[in-house]
Amino acid sequence: MPEAPAGADGYVLRTATAQDVGGARAVMLDTVYHDLRSGYVPRWHADIIDLEGAYLRPERCTLLVVVRGDEVVATGAVRDRGPQAPPNPQWVADRFPSGSTAQLCRIYVRPDHRRHGLARRLVRELEGFAARAGGYTSLYLHTDPAVPGAEPFWRSLAQEVCDERTLPGGGQGIIHFELPMPAPQGPAGTVRMATPNIR
Repeated sequence: MPEAPAGADGYVLRTATAQDVGGARAVMLDTVYHDLRSGYVPRWHADIIDLEGAYLRPERCTLLVVVRGDEVVATGAVRDRGPQAPPNPQWVADRFPSGSTAQLCRIYVRPDHRRHGLARRLVRELEGFAARAGGYTSLYLHTDPAVPGAEPFWRSLAQEVCDERTLPGGGQGIIHFELPMPAPQGPAGTVRMATPNIR
């Protein structure tokens, strides 16, 4: 996506470049340690270490950043992998297979820059990227409801697929969501929303 000029609020949303990788990684690691409280776990967070290999080089993946001044203050990404089983329920993995699933991930905003609509702007742009990339039939994400504000934010945008807290033993305690997949561009540049694959 082309870089948009800074708005009155000073925020610029753009596709990340190699020069943004350090700042984006800092936002992600700070979130992993302070909000998610898991710390860096290689099997979950290897993409954070290799952002270029995970998001910048693959054609059907992307990393977006929001910059204010010289600082990366928010991130959001699409990867072409669905949830894996285990640790996720097998039926969730079957519903969102890799290759045809665009997984929204790493949508993180630094605490001092929240409540400015940045996450919603990132989601809109990531949805548009997935529609333009071609080959994707579903938009998937999961969230940790223990993170303040995460659950109500995603419930305002997406349809719950599985709340693992309701499973025997509580699963991983996360919630799986699906978002409507935007249809390809129609006449006069309009975007039609495809019917979500809700069951």
